[in-house]
Amino acid sequence: MDSPDNIFLSFTLDQIQMDDLIESFISYIIVECGLSRNTILSYSHDLQLFTNFLLSKKISDFNDVRPDTITSFIISEKKRGLSITSITRTIVSIRMLYRFLLSEGKLQKNPLTTIDSAKLWKRLPVVIPTHKIGKLLSIPDVTMKLGIRNKAILELLYATGARVSEATAIQMDWINLEYGYVKCRGKGSKERIVPLGTKAIEAIQNYLKVARPEIKNSQHSPYVFLSKTGKPLRRENIWKIVRNCALKAGIHERMSPHKLRHSFATHLLENGADIRSVQEMLGHVNISTTQIYTHVSKQHLKAVHQQFHPRA
Repeated sequence: MDSPDNIFLSFTLDQIQMDDLIESFISYIIVECGLSRNTILSYSHDLQLFTNFLLSKKISDFNDVRPDTITSFIISEKKRGLSITSITRTIVSIRMLYRFLLSEGKLQKNPLTTIDSAKLWKRLPVVIPTHKIGKLLSIPDVTMKLGIRNKAILELLYATGARVSEATAIQMDWINLEYGYVKCRGKGSKERIVPLGTKAIEAIQNYLKVARPEIKNSQHSPYVFLSKTGKPLRRENIWKIVRNCALKAGIHERMSPHKLRHSFATHLLENGADIRSVQEMLGHVNISTTQIYTHVSKQHLKAVHQQFHPRA
């Protein structure tokens, strides 16, 4: 086993090697680009933050950085309270560094080719921390039939990342609680199978067994989530459920079902899930230069979900 001194020495050497590459880049932009002193200092500061993040993730080589590493870095910077402008500037700094290192033959690939700074914030809106999600999911009163229903809705939204329109459309035969899957029908009527975690399975089972049969005319409806009059819930109904529960949980961010979807994705990524599996579960097209659709087996998706989702 390495001694603490050896570990510290290794960490220091890794940092020196990365700092040397950054220093070469800074020297280049001073000489070739004619940038102002403040701009140079900003680049240097941004890249030092990025290097520190990489070392904290035990990444000591710029060649080992992947697109999901960049995504995790952006999320961490957002959590630290940096503005969109500051983070966008940091991404520009990293992009310029990688272009320089590629031109110098120091790198084999650029992980930022699929990162679009201009569109980044549409993909990464406000994310609700896991401890607040826990409070939100504990709010519904499960001694009441509508509370049991609301609990099932919240757990399903967070467990699957389903869009609110997808949640309202779920039918009884689209859910397989024995195997822990739900079918979602997304944009363009495209269908996908998404794993359910144990917490969501328990909440949905309780709703289907205890609360739904007590709802008027429920036996005649194919839809899972019904109003107290037995009609399928509309999107605005679920928006209201999410917002009311958020207020009771003391969540002051303007809460919406879509923030649960983004929290689902971000929390998976933060806990080590690979982007391809997360995109498959979300029903997203992988927007990249090759426009590849990623297909992952149901078994692998469930394994990823169980391993990385905080409530699986």
